[in-house]
Amino acid sequence: MTNLDLREIEACLFDVFGTVLNWHSTVTRQVARLSKELILEGSQDAVDFAEEWRAGKRVAQGGEGTFNADIMHRQILDHMLTTPRWSHLTEVWVGSDREELTMIWHNLDAYQDTIPGLTELKRHVYILALSNGNFKLLLDLAKNQGVPWDGIFSSEMFGSYKPNKEVYESAAYHLSLPPHKIAMVAAHKFDLLAAASVGFKTIYVPRPAEDPREVRESMRSKQDGGEVDLVVKDFQELARLIRESRES
Repeated sequence: MTNLDLREIEACLFDVFGTVLNWHSTVTRQVARLSKELILEGSQDAVDFAEEWRAGKRVAQGGEGTFNADIMHRQILDHMLTTPRWSHLTEVWVGSDREELTMIWHNLDAYQDTIPGLTELKRHVYILALSNGNFKLLLDLAKNQGVPWDGIFSSEMFGSYKPNKEVYESAAYHLSLPPHKIAMVAAHKFDLLAAASVGFKTIYVPRPAEDPREVRESMRSKQDGGEVDLVVKDFQELARLIRESRES
């Protein structure tokens, strides 16, 4: 299946938003719930609002400003509500309502394979978050969903954002591990390519709401002519492969 020797991996670092937790389903549902029926649940408006909010965070990370995702989420929300498409929502979302909206990001749905997969992986390797979320946000997400991390790395701690090499290098430094003993696990190609540039092993987990379909379908392991070390369908498959590598 792969030339990757999983026995060498001592730590797996995980992207959180979209890889471990399903921000798309949660934010889409909760935005509609809190809109007092101005956005209908399951509507294209609900999807578009969630995706625009998330996309705004990616754009903001490329510029100057805060390294705190909570502050960024609120700033983007405030800006969205000044735009023609969403300005009608200002009548229902004021002050404390916007604080409640921002807190949606602190309690995101876990994918079905997340908790059982990570629980099994934890028996064999260190498992840690490596996310652009701020530390308190990541802490709440883990506590609310029962994510069994051994530790949390927030890019906020390193004064940068993924895919800046400094984030991956700093994580390796604090783990006291050489990069080739660390695997980055993500549903985003850009994240994995950046991790690979500093020597991390790379494991791709396709998630429907993340990379475009053509990217997900084209992802292959290096053995098969692709750009990552391993492609797995979910965390439970990854846990099984790592367990079997220890048993062989």
